[in-house]
Amino acid sequence: MKLTGKAANWCFLFLFALIFASPLFAESPSGEEALLSEEPATGEEALLSEEPAAGGDTFLSGDPSLDDEALLEEEYALLFEGPSLVFEAPVFELRSLDEIFPGFSADMKDWIIDGPGLRNSFEKDGSPTLIPARNSGIELLSGVMRKNPSHIIEALVIIPYGERELDMLDIYNALGRIKNIQEQTIPLKSGNSINIFMDTTRLEGAKNRKPVADPSPANYLPFSETMYLRFTDAYVGDLYIRGDISLDLHGITYSMTNYLDVRYSLFRIMRAERFSAYLYLEPIKEGILIYSMSGIYLPGFISKMINLTPNINARITALLNWITDGLRKQETIRRDPHYTHLLYP
Repeated sequence: MKLTGKAANWCFLFLFALIFASPLFAESPSGEEALLSEEPATGEEALLSEEPAAGGDTFLSGDPSLDDEALLEEEYALLFEGPSLVFEAPVFELRSLDEIFPGFSADMKDWIIDGPGLRNSFEKDGSPTLIPARNSGIELLSGVMRKNPSHIIEALVIIPYGERELDMLDIYNALGRIKNIQEQTIPLKSGNSINIFMDTTRLEGAKNRKPVADPSPANYLPFSETMYLRFTDAYVGDLYIRGDISLDLHGITYSMTNYLDVRYSLFRIMRAERFSAYLYLEPIKEGILIYSMSGIYLPGFISKMINLTPNINARITALLNWITDGLRKQETIRRDPHYTHLLYP
């Protein structure tokens, strides 16, 4: 049987009173039950009294003259809206290069911190040489190898701080300027330079590939984000990329993969999900650490026709230069360096 109207409201009030009044039926010291006495002890609050204080709310008064509207208001009085919660990320002590990548010589550190960085390439049966410490929490190789690549390239470089120390929100905003990737040029042996990517833009979505503008720099740091991009490669053509950003305790990981086939003219040269690039960025004592690992699969007959490693290297260089330029722009923006707001999805 369903209850409606005033009957349902009275049932609700009866159950509410039964639950919250049960402690009042506890046994008194004299062994007698204090059943909502009409005469409360001096100094005690008269709970559920028949006569509410003047000007007070008639809440659960038991007055049968209350209409449905008044009872409804009393029910909603149980609900309240609290203030918005604001979370702040704790400030962690910055790690050093030696803590994350132990064992580098002084000369190698010079290459990493104030030089072009370190690069290494190997094929699917090879092994990486830039290996983070086991307790660093950084692991990119497994993500790349899930795509079963035929060629892998790893890179490590540190961008020293300039005008101020940068944090993860600065890194996130530097990664957000997708349009600026097309500005990066690569020098040629002839002395000239070339734009590897003729156009780079965000897309509205995976299916609706309408170009959209980059958003303004963020004031909040999301835990994760997915974006869809189009890179127009000077040699290959359009690359449709899915970018995923995720946060961990110390840094940001930016992974990219081609979510559509890569075609040259009428020919498919690479299937979807066969290219991957992982960029890990962390503010450390020496600057912003950038550790990347990229993998690509091409059939043997295609890889024999081209020198694949320098081609991948050129594109990695363009991405690293883009990140460096973005970080330098962030240095000119003054913010509170002590905390970063986190945006919960």
